[in-house]
Amino acid sequence: MSAQQSFTPDMVEKTKQHIKELVGEITELSHSDMPEEEFYAQFLQRVVAAVAAIGGVVWKVGETGTLALQCQVNIRESGLTDLDKEKMTEHSRLLYKSLKHPEGLTTAPYTSSEEENGMTGNPMGCIVLLQPLITEVETVGLVEIFQRPEVTQNTLSGYKRFLHQMCELAVEFLRTGQLKNLADRQLLWNRVEEFVKTIHESLDPYQTAYTIANEGRRLIECDRVSVAIRRGSRCKVEAVSGQDLFDKRSNMIRLLNRLATSVVSVEEPLWYSGDTTNLAPQVEKIVDAYVDESHSKAVVVIPLIEPLREEDKEDFKKRQDNKKKPIGALIVEQIENSALQSTLRQRVDLVEKHACVALSNALEHNNLFLMPLWRAIGRWSWVVKARTLPKTILVVLLLLALLIGCFVFPYKFEVESDGKLLPVNRAEIFAQMDGDVTSVEVSHGSVVQPGTPLATLRNIDFDAQVTKLKGDMVRTASERSSKTALLRKTTDKMEQSRLAGEIQELSVQLEYYAREMALLQQKQQDLVVKSQIAGVVVTFDVKEKLENRPVQRGQVLMEVADPTGDWEVELYMPENRIGLVREAQKNLVKEFPDGDLRVTFILASQPDKKIKGRIVEIHKTAEVREEMGNTVLVRVAFDKSQVPNPNMGASVTGKIYCGERSIGYVWFYDLIAFIQQKILFRWF
Repeated sequence: MSAQQSFTPDMVEKTKQHIKELVGEITELSHSDMPEEEFYAQFLQRVVAAVAAIGGVVWKVGETGTLALQCQVNIRESGLTDLDKEKMTEHSRLLYKSLKHPEGLTTAPYTSSEEENGMTGNPMGCIVLLQPLITEVETVGLVEIFQRPEVTQNTLSGYKRFLHQMCELAVEFLRTGQLKNLADRQLLWNRVEEFVKTIHESLDPYQTAYTIANEGRRLIECDRVSVAIRRGSRCKVEAVSGQDLFDKRSNMIRLLNRLATSVVSVEEPLWYSGDTTNLAPQVEKIVDAYVDESHSKAVVVIPLIEPLREEDKEDFKKRQDNKKKPIGALIVEQIENSALQSTLRQRVDLVEKHACVALSNALEHNNLFLMPLWRAIGRWSWVVKARTLPKTILVVLLLLALLIGCFVFPYKFEVESDGKLLPVNRAEIFAQMDGDVTSVEVSHGSVVQPGTPLATLRNIDFDAQVTKLKGDMVRTASERSSKTALLRKTTDKMEQSRLAGEIQELSVQLEYYAREMALLQQKQQDLVVKSQIAGVVVTFDVKEKLENRPVQRGQVLMEVADPTGDWEVELYMPENRIGLVREAQKNLVKEFPDGDLRVTFILASQPDKKIKGRIVEIHKTAEVREEMGNTVLVRVAFDKSQVPNPNMGASVTGKIYCGERSIGYVWFYDLIAFIQQKILFRWF
């Protein structure tokens, strides 16, 4: 009953539908771009399921023609793993024989035949279907299916045709992969050609190192490439991929310099991917320190050895002990991945080979005697050619005339400085005592007079001192009253004398307490901060800055200025220029008998209007001001009518007239001062 049920039309139709679905899935797999190993596994599973086989194996043909197991399904159920060595050899011969039959082979259970190289056959108890995978170029694999022995001949023929068709789909997948590999290989060679062309474009060692680092990273497809150049016995990193400039004094670059130096000194490449057991102790310490700093998972350091040229080969044969010295190092890093794949190793070797030649040529060219001079002469050789010689002579004459004019013709000499516009009458309000600000009676823009309360402070220690003193005064007065009453009642002369003395002592103490209280009351007035001048509060957000906040004695609380009075300009002259101003005061006494040099300045808010003033004071000491360095304060007075609506603190740029000097001195006095200070003073 069950046998009849297994062959009902409905079951047959379901089986056909299932096989069609598997064929469709295999077709989709053949058009996918998944890895080859994953394709073989999914392909074999579906083929085994479609032909209802026991299991199967996909064998891959290696470069030497040997077969290697790629993937398998139920290989133990087939009995292949239980064969002895002789039977396994017989089975292996069958596999290699099938590679020569593109149409495939089918062998019955326990069959064998005598071949030239020995017995060949199927030593297992299942039918074996073999179909090689052959592309237009080569045989790349073999599919082996273990089928049940009770399958009929007609069914077996259908399975064989089905396997052949499915293997054609697998070949189509492999063919697509080969085409993709060829395309990738062509792209790689294009990149290599571009890399070689680019690194040989310049003979500047640093430009060459920069090109090797950036183009090498793209060719190797790693995270970072650095190039170190050997100077003496040490290597210094001169280029890091992706960075035009980098801090050569950083800890990471210093460690990388040490690592490159240690690897180059032994002239053996370093391939680090997390394991340091096979490294020398000194190299191991440096690698661990650098990896901790850079967080790289894999580090490769390849010494760059100067290549042997044709003209040096004869001499090298005579002197075998002479070796070409390393000229630098190529450092390759992987930050996220620690695996050093074979493709990465091959590309590193390729980059290293071409980098040696390019960097060696650049260093050899750069080390020629007086190369910078010859290079400059070569660039400017066109100026002395016959066609351009008259123009060159004319330009030289003009330059000489201009140079002579710079030292002959005078021009007014002005020293420039930045400053601020401020009222003359202004005062900073200080705290007279330590305390907490309990209230602020003014705000920004408030008009005040001398003595106007600005803020009130509270000092808890001071309040406690006053309270204690008041208590002492009350206690002393009460004690004196009680002793006075006793004096009136007693008739004993000695007792009267003692009480009178104590009353006198208490009276003196009360007098001392009264004077101390007067001083405290006078000091209590300092808790009220008052304005010293008439003017306007110019401090912004004074309440928000001070209310309910502690302050210390001498701390600036706010600033009051009188905008209705005269105004002045404070110029912050750099210390290295103030000598020119003082020298001008001495030299221009006839022109300015009062000694007040003339100043021209402009406001940042009115750059089109020039305002004239005169120097009224130059401070004797220099002060360090933020962002300006060491400066000397120069106070400049001017007519207020020139600035109708002045703003306190407005930025000012002023020029102090210091007489006349040659045009060359006026233009280059900063450079002349630098040469005198940094060069002439140090060497002469």
